[in-house]
Amino acid sequence: MQTPNPNHKSGFVAIVGKPNVGKSTLVNEFVGAKVAIVSPKPQTTRRIIRGILTRADAQIIFVDTPGIHKPHHKLGKTMVEAATHAINDVDVVVFLVDGARMPDEEDKHIGRLLDDKCRVPVLLALNKMDLLKPANVQAVTEAFWQIVRHADWMRLSATRGDNREKLFEQILARVPEGPELYPADQVTDQNLQAMTAELIREQVLKQTRQEVPHAVAVAIEEWEDRREDFTHIGATIYVERDSQKGIVIGARGAMLKQIGQAARHEIESWVGHQVYLELWVKVWEQWRERENSLRELGLRDE
Repeated sequence: MQTPNPNHKSGFVAIVGKPNVGKSTLVNEFVGAKVAIVSPKPQTTRRIIRGILTRADAQIIFVDTPGIHKPHHKLGKTMVEAATHAINDVDVVVFLVDGARMPDEEDKHIGRLLDDKCRVPVLLALNKMDLLKPANVQAVTEAFWQIVRHADWMRLSATRGDNREKLFEQILARVPEGPELYPADQVTDQNLQAMTAELIREQVLKQTRQEVPHAVAVAIEEWEDRREDFTHIGATIYVERDSQKGIVIGARGAMLKQIGQAARHEIESWVGHQVYLELWVKVWEQWRERENSLRELGLRDE
């Protein structure tokens, strides 16, 4: 029997910041697997997602949070509440910012929030360093230093990998000792159906333009494992208006077919076998403004 490592580390690390700064990308890169969907659209992440990295010396649970922003509907308010609550239940907070530009009011608001409510070490991570002009490095860096009390800081590129490992070492140094909390082969706390719904929504975000992205939700209606190597999945894509439904379906169903093909490929990578994916599009007016809708879609706790 293997002797437990007495110096083994285990803990939760929240990645917080405003929308579209690269939080989900960073979590995926740390975990080494796609556990959170990504897109160029702000507010892609809508709920708390945990990505689990297990090594011989540590198990780190990265908590991907919705972007903190000024909400315009109940969905947005729920997202911001989830992100805010996350900082109370972790061992380390990484405040991820767009380090290619000066801080704005959203960054400053999050800095004040962390100063007021956070009782654990805060690491300031200035992402997108590859996009920052050398002449602006000092001014941008010092401006972010001023907006939040931080235990340490790092400039990095989450996508290119620059300094990502150095940031991880800063995190690891502040995670407490403890045993593994999840099985070593588990990379996320999401079940297959929840991940499938997200993968479908990701393709809607990537394939559509105009008014559609923020008004989209996906619900899994059917899931049948017909063989060990074949699963039939039926899912409904909800939008808020008939005009949005027309965009998602496209001329003669071309857009919906494109979404389905791309999503099926991603889902098959996750489940490890062949999938038949059937999609429907329905209008659910103002679903983002209704608490019961958010609960039904798994976006708000009961």
